[in-house]
Amino acid sequence: MAEPRVTPFGKIFSLLLVFGLIAVGMYMVKGRSFTKSGDSSQESDGSPAEVAQLQLEVPRLAPAAAYQVKDNIVPIEISEYAGYAGLIAANGGLEPNKESVFYKIGGFQVKLTVSEEESWSSLNSGALAGSVTTVDVLGVYGRQFQVVVPVQIGYSRGADGLVVRREINRINSLKGKIIAAAQFTEVDFFIRYLAQEAGLAVHALSTVDAPPDADKINLVYTEDGFSAGDLFLQDVTTGRNRLAGAVTWEPKTTEVVTRSNGQAKILTTNKNLLIISDILVLNKGFAEQHPEMVTGLVRGVLQGNRMVRDDPEAHLDVVARAFKWTREDARSELAKVHLSNLPENLAFFSGAIDAAGSFGGIYQSAVYAYGPELIGDPVDPDHFVDLTGLKAAQASGDFAGQQIAIAPIRSSARGSLENDPLLSKDIRFLFQPNSATLDLQNQDNLKNLDAIKQLLQVSPGSTILLRGHVDNAMIPEFRRQGGEAFVRQMALKAVELSKNRASEIRRVLKEKLAVDSKRLDVVGRGWEEPAGSDSEQNRRVEVQWFTVE
Repeated sequence: MAEPRVTPFGKIFSLLLVFGLIAVGMYMVKGRSFTKSGDSSQESDGSPAEVAQLQLEVPRLAPAAAYQVKDNIVPIEISEYAGYAGLIAANGGLEPNKESVFYKIGGFQVKLTVSEEESWSSLNSGALAGSVTTVDVLGVYGRQFQVVVPVQIGYSRGADGLVVRREINRINSLKGKIIAAAQFTEVDFFIRYLAQEAGLAVHALSTVDAPPDADKINLVYTEDGFSAGDLFLQDVTTGRNRLAGAVTWEPKTTEVVTRSNGQAKILTTNKNLLIISDILVLNKGFAEQHPEMVTGLVRGVLQGNRMVRDDPEAHLDVVARAFKWTREDARSELAKVHLSNLPENLAFFSGAIDAAGSFGGIYQSAVYAYGPELIGDPVDPDHFVDLTGLKAAQASGDFAGQQIAIAPIRSSARGSLENDPLLSKDIRFLFQPNSATLDLQNQDNLKNLDAIKQLLQVSPGSTILLRGHVDNAMIPEFRRQGGEAFVRQMALKAVELSKNRASEIRRVLKEKLAVDSKRLDVVGRGWEEPAGSDSEQNRRVEVQWFTVE
């Protein structure tokens, strides 16, 4: 199978550029309010949902200062979210408590405050000792955010989701369409991450009626995730057809589908896409002055997480009281989170975890997703990490015997190749001319292989279909040489070459990067599906990502 020329191939997708994502001002909606599914107060009340003002700059935080401990009490803000059940269980509730795990381990008390509006400036300036957030937030605020991250609390497993019109079957189908989201929350990062993996850029619109960019996923922003769902539902039920979907939180995702009269569906959630990771963040000055308290907080979180993981029923009441839920609400919401143990924490921060997103991987994904327009001088993720408490917990032996245990949650068959993939993207590899020998000295090849592996890492149970393609530029020459019979003969060789190249990528992923071959399948498409008239664009491997949902 002859190809006219070979040049080094790189990924054909570019990093996402954005034009403004961050709310200016002191306060930010945490986006972690997941109230009971039957609470009518979270349903649309008939008033029209509105688009929030598009903000264009990262807010400047108040100057850094150390939090000064008062009365041996460490105040930490949390939001209404079952992922913080371990903190609540370890503390015996929200109020300072001398019977708490924190007091028994570290000799100090903790006061937990439930708040949906987080003042990062207050944390930065020393008005707070600690708070909770998701890893993606750190990538945006960067070096001005003077906090340390001593422990991962857990992963969200289905609390966030993308709801779309029923005819949309993959992320790539959102190209040129408009999606509602909540600016600078985990749902904003969620859709940007998916767009990035699909090779699509993102464009922010100031209004729903603004002309969308035909080559990008277009986002409009509402005050919070619930309002994003309401805006989409309103668009669906009134037949205006301006929005293709929304990224929102439970129970709004379920409500939108239920009330759409069959017009909407959940395309994906983070149930098996573990890039929404909750972390504890502490005022840096406080952490430096009180390392013993940091260690106590870390061990308390780990112990509280173990208590809830080992016996969730025993802690439903204390969690329910904290959030004014029923026991049934607490049980239901706990099913949507994964509370991390010690070995999962160590693997998370080291990057060795192979069944979920790592700290560095999620952080860098956020930097890429928000783009240089906002993050022109990103800080290294290690700038935030303090593993002192985790190392002390490991040395104590209190958590010996714990193992990494993150498994897929199966409720349907998206992971089957018989269904549509969540997304697909084209990657160009450098092969030897007219052969299936992959150049492993080429840095772009190595980066592309690692990108495929990372897709499988962040999504337990997911699978990859590698679809090989070759250039079709020689067809006229083949026809001149031997007519249609010769073209058909060379077409069969093209299919064989394209499959062999896809198989070579599978082999390298298995042998060099330790990817389970059962999660990889291949097919050769020859020159039957050209991406365009550019020869280089057509010598490619299409990666289709099938996630369990």
